[in-house]
This record gives sequence, structure tokens and C-alpha cells, in this order.
Amino acid sequence: MSDVTLDRAARDVLRLAQPRPRWFVPGLLAGIGSSVMAVALLACSAWLITRAAEMPSLAYLGLAVVGVRAFAIGRSVCRYLERLASHDAAFRQLAELRLGIFRRIVPVAPAGLATTGRGDLLTRLVRDVDDLQDLPLRVVQPLLVAGVTALLSVIGIWLVVPAAGLTLLVCLLLAGVLGTILSGSLAARADRELAPLRGALADEVLEIVENLDALTAFDALSPRLVQLARTDALLRQASLRRSVGVGVQSAIMSLFAGAATLGALYFGIPELISGGGVLSPVLLGPTLVVAVLVPLAVFEVFGMIPLAASAWRQVRVGARRVADVVPATAPVEIPIDVVKPQSLSATDRAAAPPSVVLELTDLGARWPGQAEPGVSGVTLRLAPGDRVHLAGPSGAGKTTLAHSLVRFLDYTGSYRLNGVEARLLAQTEVRRVVGLCEQRPWLFDDSIRQNLLFARDTATDAELDAVLARVGLADWTAQRGGLDARVGERGALVSGGQAQRIALARALLADFPVLIVDEPTANVDSVGADALVRDILTAAADAHRAVLLISHTPVPDELVTARVTLPARF
Repeated sequence: MSDVTLDRAARDVLRLAQPRPRWFVPGLLAGIGSSVMAVALLACSAWLITRAAEMPSLAYLGLAVVGVRAFAIGRSVCRYLERLASHDAAFRQLAELRLGIFRRIVPVAPAGLATTGRGDLLTRLVRDVDDLQDLPLRVVQPLLVAGVTALLSVIGIWLVVPAAGLTLLVCLLLAGVLGTILSGSLAARADRELAPLRGALADEVLEIVENLDALTAFDALSPRLVQLARTDALLRQASLRRSVGVGVQSAIMSLFAGAATLGALYFGIPELISGGGVLSPVLLGPTLVVAVLVPLAVFEVFGMIPLAASAWRQVRVGARRVADVVPATAPVEIPIDVVKPQSLSATDRAAAPPSVVLELTDLGARWPGQAEPGVSGVTLRLAPGDRVHLAGPSGAGKTTLAHSLVRFLDYTGSYRLNGVEARLLAQTEVRRVVGLCEQRPWLFDDSIRQNLLFARDTATDAELDAVLARVGLADWTAQRGGLDARVGERGALVSGGQAQRIALARALLADFPVLIVDEPTANVDSVGADALVRDILTAAADAHRAVLLISHTPVPDELVTARVTLPARF
């Protein structure tokens, strides 16, 4: 994706991350109220303490006492409302943002995401998406709150001591500009590097954890740990540089807050002696104290601006990373749904169609970004009741063909379902007819029951037990405690063969008229491979179902009706 296209996509993501005005404005108004009342509380308290030192009648202090109480309570109330409203708006928008991102991902998944590592992809879709909530919370709202509060404070001080008001304005501008520039020069690179380094670290950790046994067996773990430590050191250094930038901008804010205070003293003392400000012909001591102390409260609020600039850099990087997950335009190898798809009578599962279910003529397909096709010239017919064994050497394109049949990849040539060209059908309709049991089936970290109900949520326990019995897992399930037994993360608590059988049971529950089983014995020992292939074909055998078994394992002739062998491509 070009930089211009990526920036445009990132802007779309940022617009999606910003809450709607009706959600955002209440929190903004409450935030402005809280900050203004914080400044007013300090000003009123300073005036009250100074005026009380002059020991006037209590009647002169009554209004100030009420003001202190009102501003203190109002600040707390506004602060609570601001947190409640702004976070509610951010979380609501975050939910819409996640849905929007997944709507963009689904049309190109899984083949269109193959260039992004799984750990990095997880970081982008979880951490980077979560960080986008900082756009309203730490960028837009702080900038508006700080700007409004600073403007009102400058006007207030200018009415009391004009020169002090102008000094405060100059100090605020210098602090904002210098703080942003200096912190940016120190931390901008770190802000840009943090998210990619987190993604790279997640990728390396995931790869090590998933392949720990193989890395240990081949004595390849130490180099991976060294690389992991190197990536972790880079992430730590980036975090440290960012912290230095935050420290520098805090120091700048403190420096100019002191300068504004000294400026108020410098210009206010002569005013106290010789005259007054715009509001009063005579400047009193308590009023001067207000002009001197208010800049401290103002800079506490105004300090959010450089922090907002730092947060903006991270948000922008996160938006670019999220936008980069999905290409602006889908690769030509990824199928796109037609606007008005045709219908397919084969989706009525009450009775399978008597005619040919699936027919391929000179079919070819390739993966996104690949110059050469992954498979080509495939001609095949699958009718109800057929059980076809598809074989071929590694790299011949067997998995590419499987992904084409479920419309994860587009194809050349002809691919017809019940006489209708597949590209003229909605992809969801094709996938209701053609099911795929992948080489590494995905099992959710839940019970056996929930992993099966994913295919048909209306199935009863009796139906689940029956389908488990069909795939040879009845005794195993009973030994593990029944349907409530957990399978672990990605099936960590079950063997490769058991995972394939659970995936097959799920496919049988879905009742696909055409079932593709891709390399079910890839993670099974040779002793169990023959039994697994036999059980799969026996369980899936149905007069109304066609089965395409992709396997290197030899299959007895009595279990299949036809064989197809793809030639080697290299």
C-alpha cells in the first residue's frame, strides 16, 4: 500500500475512532467545567486567605467562602461527569471501531492477511485498536479543554493586571511550542517505533512458544532467545526515550509556569503601588495574589497539550498499522461478492440435488502477491455420494485448490455449483454448501460442547453425542467427563487426531453437501493415520454428500470412488 493510500486509510480509521458529537460533547463540556473550576478554586482560595489575613468583617468573606465550597464541589462533580461521559463515549466508539475494522478484514481473510505475522496481527487488532481510544481521551478533548481554560484565564488575568495577562499568554505559547518541539525531537522516533516493536516482540514470543519443542529438539532455541532479547532491548530503549521526552516537556511546563508567576509579580507590584487594572482603579493585595498564583493552576491544565502531541503520534502510528492490515483495494486474487448474486437450490439441505454438485474445468488459482499460480488446470467432478482422494507432492497446490473451493481465493477457469458459476454466487452461500476441515483445525479454548455448537447452535446434547460417536470420539469424550470437557487453547489438551475428529464432527453438524478435508493426517503419527482416514471417510459417507479428501496417506480403494493426482509444480 502506497504512503498516500495508507495515509488516506489511516484518516478513515481515525474518523472511525472519534466519537459522534452527541456522545463526545457532554464529556468535553464537563472537562472544561472541571478545569475552569480548578483554576477558579485556586483563585478564590488565594483571595480568601489573603483577604482574611487583613482581618476584615466576616461579611466581606462570606461570598468567597461560598465560592470556595461551590468550586470545590463543582470541580469534583464535573470531574466525575467528565470521566463518566468521555470514557462512555470512547468505549462506545471503540466497539464501533472494532466492528468497522473486522468488517474490512472479513472480505480479505484469511488469504489476504498472510503477509502479516500472527503475533503482529493480534497486536494490531487488540493493542493498536485499543490505543485508538486515546484519540478522544488524550488528544482531542485535552487540546480543547486546555485551550479554552487557558484563554479564559488569560482574559481574567488581563482584566486585573494587563501586563501579567500578556506575560501569561506569551509563556503559554512558548511552553506549548517549545514543549511540543523538544519532546517531539526526543520522543517522536520512539513514539513511532513502540507499536511496531510491540508487534515484532509478540510475533517472536508466539513463534517460540508454539515451536518450543522443535526448537529445543534441534538446539535452535538459544538463537531465538537472543533475538527475542534484542527486540526486547529495542522496545525498552524506545520506552525510555519516550519517558525522557515526557520528562523534558514537564520541566518546560514548570519553567514557564515559574516565569509567568515572576512576570505577574514584576508587573503587578508596580500596579499595586501606583494604580489598578481594567476592573479596578486600585489594585489590592489579594487581587495581586490571585494574578500571581493563577498561572500555576493554568499550567497544570495546559501541560496536557504536549502530552496530547505525544499521544497523537502514537495514535497516528496505531491508525496506520491498523489501516495497513487490510489493503485499500483487495488483491485480484481475493474474490469480491457480486452486487446481485444468483441463488443456488443446492443450499436447501432437506434433499441433495440429484445433479452434479460441483464441477471444475481447467481451474487455477494463486495466492496474493505470488507471480505464479499455486494450482492450475484442475478438472474435477463431485456428485452426491462421491468420495474423491486428491493427492500430489508438496507444493502441487492442494491447499490452494481447497481455499479456492470455499472462495478464500479467486480462480480462473470454471467452478460451478449445481450448474451456477461460483463467482456469481454470494460467498456465504458457497460456504453453506462447501465446507472445509483445515489441516490445522481451529479449536476454541472452551468445552467440547461449545466447539461443536459453533456449527449448529440449536443442536441438543443427544445430537452432539451422536455426531461424536460417528467420528469415533464417544468413548474418549466419556473418559474426559463428557461434553463439558475443555480442549484447551487451540486444542492444546487434545491430540492432532482428536482435533481433526472434533473438526469433522463440527462439519457433519453443519451438514455441508460438499465437504473438503485438507491433510487430516498431517499432525498424526503413522499408526493412527490409516485409522483416521478410514474413520473420516466412513463418518462422512452419505448418499447426499460429496467428500474431497486431500491426503498424502494412501487410501484403500474401497473407501473412495475416484482419485485425482496433481502434478509437481517445481
